[in-house]
Amino acid sequence: MLSIKNIETWYDLIRALHGISFEIKQGDIVALLGSNGAGKSTTLKTIMRLLDDDQPEKGTIEFMGKRIDRLDTEEIVRLGISYVPEGREVFPELTVMENILMGAYTRSDRRGVNEDIEAMLRLFPILGKRRDQEAGHLSGGEQQMLAIARALMSRPKLLMLDEPSLGLSPLLTKEIFTIIQDINKQGVTILLVEQNVNMALKYSNFAFLMENGRIVRADKPEVLREDEDVKEFYLGIATEQSVKGYKRYRRKVRFR
Repeated sequence: MLSIKNIETWYDLIRALHGISFEIKQGDIVALLGSNGAGKSTTLKTIMRLLDDDQPEKGTIEFMGKRIDRLDTEEIVRLGISYVPEGREVFPELTVMENILMGAYTRSDRRGVNEDIEAMLRLFPILGKRRDQEAGHLSGGEQQMLAIARALMSRPKLLMLDEPSLGLSPLLTKEIFTIIQDINKQGVTILLVEQNVNMALKYSNFAFLMENGRIVRADKPEVLREDEDVKEFYLGIATEQSVKGYKRYRRKVRFR
């Protein structure tokens, strides 16, 4: 569905993406994981062409067999990709309903838009209760639901989510991921950037691990969960190897 080949993206004189390549199959939930500064958000922005007009500087991006790395963002949305940025970025002074309608700005089928609005209010019942309230007065979790609903109004084939659980409680995080799973079951492919590695691996079908602007691992979640480095550095689990190393260090310090 999405094919990225040898992409290089720069911020002025700093290279953020070092020739990354990966593919996403239709119908999957794919997680893009890594520490802060690894290049995850830059990857999504590069796909959506939200950086400078000459980015990506090298490489190609194809969606459903069509090259998109030189298209305008609006054209990419029309082809079927929607993006929910980190921090949600709803329009705070517009109402919930006005924000949802903003997601349908590329559409002209009024009847279909009205049907999709009702579908969004069924998927996110709390938004129905807040429909006439300004979005800036919503809680963080409600704003995240609103941002996802707005993105879905363009009827995407691929939905890209950047840190959907950022700033949310564990309970709301679980609710958001359950909603993401439900959206996927309705036929929408998901590309997910997420710092909560445990949740991302729990709900995804496949995962890519990024470091310093490069893809360094690609595997199924169950395989990554058992990897010693992933356990220690991303899941916060003290492995047998790391415990032994710590004990050796303590003995060395104690008797120095």
